[in-house]
Order: sequence, then structure tokens, then C-alpha cells
Amino acid sequence: MFDMMKMMGKVKEVQEKMKKAQEELGSVTADAESGGGLVKVVVNGRKEVVSLDIDPSLINKDDAEMMQDLVIAAVNMAIQSVEVKSREHLKKATEGMMPNIPGLDLNNLM
Repeated sequence: MFDMMKMMGKVKEVQEKMKKAQEELGSVTADAESGGGLVKVVVNGRKEVVSLDIDPSLINKDDAEMMQDLVIAAVNMAIQSVEVKSREHLKKATEGMMPNIPGLDLNNLM
């Protein structure tokens, strides 16, 4: 028999675990590089750039547009990578907490 109170307790527990896991996303990082390593960027699970390394050879007025393109490319690659890592982190944090209910998709919460 379905126990609504037990289910509500599970939902609260999942919410608490999800909140904790989201707080921990600051420590989940991903890095990427572009231009053969000339531009390197690290982003955290909150999609914040935490580190940017630009090879000194790029720092030239004539190469400003190329440098901008490489920074944008590296940042976008790192954000895509950390998105995957963030989902994995949140999934692991709530693993086994909710029953498998057909049609209930919690992926959009992550």
C-alpha cells in the first residue's frame, strides 16, 4: 500500500540532499583549452569562470580578436564539460532516494 507520509518524508530528504549537492557544485570543476593550449579556462559547477590562463604569446594588439575567439571557445567548452559533471554530482548525491516512478523525470531539476 502506498504510504503518503513516507513518500513526503522521502521528498523532504531528497530536497535536503539536493540543496547540499547544489551547494557543493562550487567544488566541481571542469577545464578546457583552445588554440592548442594557448588559452585555458576552468569553470565550476555554478558555471563561474574560476581560472583563466592566456599564453603570453597571444597578448598582442594585433591578435586581440583571435584571443577573444579563443577565450570564448575555451569558456564554452569548459561550461559544457562542467554541465555533465554537475549532473553526475547531483545524480550521485540523490541516488536511491526516490523510487523509480514511470513518467517522473527529475532531470530538469539538475
